[in-house]
Amino acid sequence: MSNILSVPITDKLTYIGVNDRTTQLFENMWPLENGVSYNSYLITDEKTALLDTVKVNRMDVFLEKLDEALEGRNLDYLVIQHMEPDHSGAIETVMELYPNVKLVGNKKTREFLKNYYDIEEESFIEVVEGDKLELGETNLTFYMTPMVHWPESMVSFDEKNGILYSQDIFGSFGALGGPIFDDEINWDLYLPETIRYYTNIVGKYSKQVQIAMKKLGALDIKMVCAVHGPIWRDNPGRIIDLYAKLANYETEEGVVVVYGSMYGNTEKMAETIARSLSANGIKNIKLYDVSKTHLSYLLSDLWRYDGIVLGSCTYNNGVFPLMQNLLQTLLKQKMSNHTLAVFGSYGWGGGSVRDLMKFAEESKYDLVETTADAKGSATKEDLELCKQIGKEMADILKAKRA
Repeated sequence: MSNILSVPITDKLTYIGVNDRTTQLFENMWPLENGVSYNSYLITDEKTALLDTVKVNRMDVFLEKLDEALEGRNLDYLVIQHMEPDHSGAIETVMELYPNVKLVGNKKTREFLKNYYDIEEESFIEVVEGDKLELGETNLTFYMTPMVHWPESMVSFDEKNGILYSQDIFGSFGALGGPIFDDEINWDLYLPETIRYYTNIVGKYSKQVQIAMKKLGALDIKMVCAVHGPIWRDNPGRIIDLYAKLANYETEEGVVVVYGSMYGNTEKMAETIARSLSANGIKNIKLYDVSKTHLSYLLSDLWRYDGIVLGSCTYNNGVFPLMQNLLQTLLKQKMSNHTLAVFGSYGWGGGSVRDLMKFAEESKYDLVETTADAKGSATKEDLELCKQIGKEMADILKAKRA
């Protein structure tokens, strides 16, 4: 047996999730410096039900935990709330080990089972909005949450105990390194990873998140069991409120300055703007080189703070390629409710500020009036414009919160 034991949550509910500190990139894109957890839950009532599985690379530990928690009982149901492979990777093996298990999901779940694993299970139980699965004293009611963040996404709610099994909703990056419950963790350590998780994984679907949260808002939620991050048994309102804030594009006062620079000229302008922001009363200032900081961290802070300053050197008559990637990502993520300022530099023909202004138009952010576009190294006049950009941005943000 594994020395990583399953953890009781209630007398009929057990945590059998696992940690992944080996995978370096979530979805092969987003850095996992602090790892990630794949959470799974087992209900043992008159009937037994497993809620979601784990990624295949952590399946061995998961199966040992499942066997331990079942204590020799049969597995009656496997509830599939989300078919992304980090939660469905062990389905085939679970079916082999427990051949009488019945799969529970919605119509789209059934399609994904066929497409991903060639599973066409005759005993599949197809559920729709409001259907119930009776397990004894525990009954699960299903709510469809399509495109949060896959088409088949759904959640289930144990009304008697007020437990919401929320799949990816209310999740977070970060392995559970000892603490599992919210009252055991240092929230300051998990908050940045939770915001980064939301903005990169779920953020594009914020409109759908708003719809789902409005639906779930009618429930008396006393505990949130997500498939990533801690279990919220003490203060579920904290994670619910954070997701509501992020989904509604609510921002904090602060400015994120991101620049692309080849030889330091644009960097000098960025530092001048940052200093001006500070001199004009902005305390939360994040200054990033787009070539040095991964996109996921940039997106997290850009979503969080209300001011954005983007600067780029000109490269092949346009914006710096890594800055272009950031601009395209921001447009695809449909992030809103921000104030934008732009600046840049060029060697001969220009083009970066033109592209940044095009982004400003497409993004529909409020735009600071002053821009700076330096030819070669920034002159005194160029740097004065940079100072003015910082002052105008600070004035706008402070006026918004006055």
